[in-house]
Amino acid sequence: MTFRIALPQPLTDDLVLLLTRLGIAPVFFLSGRTKVEGWFTITDATFDLFRTDYALPLLPPVLAAWMATIAEHLFSTLLVLGLGTRIAAAGLLGMTAVIEIFVYPDAWPTHLGWAALLIPLVLRGAGRFSLDRILWKGDQA
Repeated sequence: MTFRIALPQPLTDDLVLLLTRLGIAPVFFLSGRTKVEGWFTITDATFDLFRTDYALPLLPPVLAAWMATIAEHLFSTLLVLGLGTRIAAAGLLGMTAVIEIFVYPDAWPTHLGWAALLIPLVLRGAGRFSLDRILWKGDQA
């Protein structure tokens, strides 16, 4: 006996996009939370980390720490809401590439998993269950 739920294909796609957004957003949000204390005070340890382990070739460590911390909080929140989804996912995908290339090149299996969740969001948007769809009422969401 096989148990199947028959959902229309577009609805199935929209559910997958919702689960994708909700699956990847906490990865980045929780990472951002490790960089701050209280509401949003970047810790000295975070700045030290960006001077040492996370040092990037073209960005000053203080700027990189601010950019990464803001991006992780902002973009992951936007993904949960389904607002500006393509831009938020593209930002996190870019961040993933920077982490892979300059910080943890041996962590490619993890980064590939993140990219696999972010790429459909960049290409397809948030889907029906999103603020993008409610606000714009179009397929560009």
